[in-house]
Amino acid sequence: MRISKLYLLIALVTGANAFATDLALSPWAPSLNAEAVAFLPNATERLAAGTRDGLQLLDSQGAELARFKGNFTSLDTRVTGAQVLVASLDNDRQQALLISLDTASKKWGKPLYLPTRDYSVNGLCLYRDSVANLFVFLVGEEGKGEQWLVGNGATLLAEPQRVRGLPLPPSAQFCQVDDATQQLVVNEENVGWWAYPAHPEADVKRTPVALFDDSKRQAGAMALVPGGMVALDPKSAQLHLFQHAGERWLEEVSLSLPGLKEPQQLAINGRQLLVRDDDSGKLYQARLDWQAKPVAAAPTLPEVAALRQSDPVGRQGDAADDPAIWIHPQTPASSRVLGTNKKQGLLAYDLDGKLLQELAVGRLNNVDVRSNFKLGAQTVDLAVASNRDRNSLSLFSIDRQSGELREAGEVPTPLKDIYGICLFQPASGEIYAIANGKDGTFLQYRLSAPHGRAQGELVRQFKVDSQPEGCVADDQRQRLFIGEEDVGVWAVDARADQPATLTSVIKVGPQLHADVEGLALYQSDQRDYLVISSQGNDSYLVVDAEPPFAVHGALRVGLNAAGGIDGASETDGLEVTAVNLGGPWSQGMLVVQDGRKRMPEQTQNFKFVPWAEVARALKLP
Repeated sequence: MRISKLYLLIALVTGANAFATDLALSPWAPSLNAEAVAFLPNATERLAAGTRDGLQLLDSQGAELARFKGNFTSLDTRVTGAQVLVASLDNDRQQALLISLDTASKKWGKPLYLPTRDYSVNGLCLYRDSVANLFVFLVGEEGKGEQWLVGNGATLLAEPQRVRGLPLPPSAQFCQVDDATQQLVVNEENVGWWAYPAHPEADVKRTPVALFDDSKRQAGAMALVPGGMVALDPKSAQLHLFQHAGERWLEEVSLSLPGLKEPQQLAINGRQLLVRDDDSGKLYQARLDWQAKPVAAAPTLPEVAALRQSDPVGRQGDAADDPAIWIHPQTPASSRVLGTNKKQGLLAYDLDGKLLQELAVGRLNNVDVRSNFKLGAQTVDLAVASNRDRNSLSLFSIDRQSGELREAGEVPTPLKDIYGICLFQPASGEIYAIANGKDGTFLQYRLSAPHGRAQGELVRQFKVDSQPEGCVADDQRQRLFIGEEDVGVWAVDARADQPATLTSVIKVGPQLHADVEGLALYQSDQRDYLVISSQGNDSYLVVDAEPPFAVHGALRVGLNAAGGIDGASETDGLEVTAVNLGGPWSQGMLVVQDGRKRMPEQTQNFKFVPWAEVARALKLP
């Protein structure tokens, strides 16, 4: 076989159609027996995984510098300082392996194995997120895929944790992740290549990189580069070069690989390319004079981690919705977090997230609490929830000593589809419930129970143009904040005898992403903040609770690797308090509903975050 050693220079014209030509290849390390190869960033060393010679550290000529014995296929790496974290498949044990390599001393670390899976693993790839959590994706037979948390920083976890399952193409064998854009790319042999969001809290969806309906083509291994992808077509022995352009991928160049019958593996570093021909088992090198244009990554928001999480709710699907925090008047550490299950009723948790009470009263959507409500001759604290079964307000008394909740009656409403609810308690002490419906109608009721039976007097009605849900009242300033899901947040006078004139707080746009969901107030002696669930980008926006409503930034709730708690996403309701609840909650607590429960995958729940971490992440004054 004669292979040209001339290098090919390719001049690309933006927007030009893809064309095919030959890529100049030359043999590399002919005696090397390797199933997969990878470059190290120093460009002078490579890694190889082989069924006979194990994992090998090699110099630029293919000479061995260090070896970890075994029978391995598939290979991916991430670098932290002098350490290289290596992922591979151990064929003898039929398990995924992670191991560190000190490139200075040429020594291998202690291997870490993922548990044996109940399916055959075809391939794997690594992903490091913006806060240095390290994950491995497994690509298996029959469309089975998984994401595992395996480390943080340069440290591998003692016990890897399964984060989530992923439905992948049934014939997938290869995957790669671009950490900067958080894109996972997977092949589907007879169809093409697909991109998935790699972040563990992302929704499971896919977009095509390149699809074809041609029996002469085949989607094989790929390598992601800044702004693009280099991918193999084993059937036609071609290399395809793609530019990432927002939601689209554009094929710019198609190169033939002369002399190769079945190219199956590749590695790329800058302009250096290595390709393995599965037919001959040989490796070839080439210079690739093509570079994709880097794509601007989405802004990275600061992350905080939940310190506790509630027990999962007792219903599948979109069930958990809105939390409220009841403060114990004598012992703040005995306070409770209430949460709605919109397929079941009202839940009560302690500050460690343990379920204490479960009141199966119907499909409750939102809940709020206030203190000192006259229930006949008793003084109790009050929780009120919107009941979607009866389009009513469900009232619950809270014992001020034990925290026990009891049903305290219903207030019917004329709303056809009740949705959100919040309470308002001015200095005079009466309690108002402000409920809304999906048609934008708001109804304000004065609540009372003079003979121990709840009743509500309608005292005000107003309307917004589209669907609202979240609302929260500032009792001190007699101001009501309401969220119009696709529009933004409004402020309005909370007093029943005042006109409901809407003042814009913040509109949906670059900082606030629809849907606008939960709203909550953090009120301390120093500063008051409004916290908003920006559901469209899984973030939480913090703004001043007073005009001109200055924005202090947004953050996300990421996973807590040490605590084994996943992050939060697709959040509906949230609540916050500035009260010192003791321990980690000395500056207060933020509670958010988690719409996608991971690690392990369970029904939805609520995440508890120390406010001190929110203040630190956003550098709040």
